[in-house]
Formats: sequence, structure tokens, C-alpha cells
Amino acid sequence: MSDKDNAERRARGRPRAWHDKTEQNTIKSLDRAMEVLEHLSEQSGATLSELAGDLDQSTATVYRVLVTLESRGIVEFDPEAQTWHVGSGAFVIGARFLRRTSLVDRARPVLRHLMEQTGETANLGIERDGQVLFMSQVETHENIRAFFPPGALSPMHSSGIGKAILAFLPESRVERIIDRHGLQRFTASTITTSAALMAELSVTRGRGYSIDAEEKNAGMRCIAAPIFDMHGEVVAGISISGPVSRMAEADTQPGAEAVMAAARLVTDGIGGSAP
Repeated sequence: MSDKDNAERRARGRPRAWHDKTEQNTIKSLDRAMEVLEHLSEQSGATLSELAGDLDQSTATVYRVLVTLESRGIVEFDPEAQTWHVGSGAFVIGARFLRRTSLVDRARPVLRHLMEQTGETANLGIERDGQVLFMSQVETHENIRAFFPPGALSPMHSSGIGKAILAFLPESRVERIIDRHGLQRFTASTITTSAALMAELSVTRGRGYSIDAEEKNAGMRCIAAPIFDMHGEVVAGISISGPVSRMAEADTQPGAEAVMAAARLVTDGIGGSAP
């Protein structure tokens, strides 16, 4: 490739020194805005003073950031509650990310078939910063159903998808996730000790699927299986979720076989292979 071609590539993409992350190449105001947005996304709503206090920033600075983001629809203000929230503009940007993610594209028809086959809500999730990030869902037509909207986060230790992923991660990484997020109790069935979780993950590896037996929400059950990439590394999980009245413990095997078959289809669809 000629010097001219290289120059044109740099002009279209990144400058020569794009690896340089020093202060001269960082826009402080943009970095501050992203910090505000990321923190707000973790809340169900926050006041200006709460955001400023959490981020150790002045209220004037945070307010300018919020007003700027509001003009783009990325955050919204509730005048009655006097709270700020992530706006629809952020969802639009996130949806564009989902559209370019081949995992979601490949999984969508599999999720739909899995829902039709089992009659229960089908979910796709990945690990993100030690939590389950739900990427896609096809809801059942039943009146009582599980609901995990795309973008929702859930603790891994009490999630079917979370445990399906954890079971195939290196033990050292599992331990780091536990250290960071802990093992919070949500119901009487939640696993709350490292030893019990490690034993559960060993069982999951052996049979090829995990079970959330009312561990996050009482009355709800989930069966999940892992999805692997071309290197045989776990990259996601697929699951079905529903009430225990329809997903009884005695009827686990048919659902588990359907979920594992769906996981294999998605693994194949992204060019992956099970270890």
C-alpha cells in the first residue's frame, strides 16, 4: 500500500497518533458528560444535587451537562419529581448498537422459535462488567410472563444466564466477579456463599445448562445454556423464563433440551464451537 493510500486511510478513520490517550487527546467536557450519563443509567432517577454529590462535581457543571444531553433527548427531566432519567435518545443509540451486533441478529429467529416451542419467554444475555446484560427477548403470549427488557442488568449469581456464563469462565474471573458484586440474597433460594455457587457451576458444566430456581424472583423459574465463540469461549447465554406453575421442576428436561439446542444453533450461527 502506498504512502498516499495510508494517508487517505488515516483521513477517513483515525489520526496517526490515535493510540495516544494523553490529556491533549481527551475532551474533558465530553468525558465528564459520559461520566454523568453512565452514572445516571445506573439509577432509576436522580435529582441534580444527588448526581452532583455522587460524582463530586458542582451542581452548575452537572446541570450544564444534563441540559446539553437533554437537548439531544439522551436524558429527560421529570418536573413533578424533580428527577433526571436516561432518555429515549440513549435507547435509539443502543438499538443501533444492537443492530450491528451479529450475535443479536443470529439469535433473534432462534429466540422466536424457542418461545414458540416452549411457550415461555426466551432471552439472550451477555456478561458486562460482572453482570448479565440482556440483549434481546421474545415474550410469551401468556398473561403471566417474565420480562427482561434489552439493556436491563441482573446479578449473575441469581440468574440462569448468569450461571450458564459463569460456569464456563475461568475460576479466577468468577472469584473477581464475586468479590466485586457480592452474593446478595433476593429470595430464600438465592445462593449466597462462594462454595455453594462453585458447586452449582460445576453441576451446570456437567449437564450443559443452568437453572434459576426462584433465586432472583419468587415464583419464577429459568433454564439457560451457554453460547460460545470461534475460540470456544463463552460469550453469551440463552434462556427461557416463566412461572413455576408452568415450569415445574419435574418438567425441566424438555425445556433444558430445547434451550441447549437453541444455544448450539446460535453458537453455530456466529461461527463458534463448544469447548
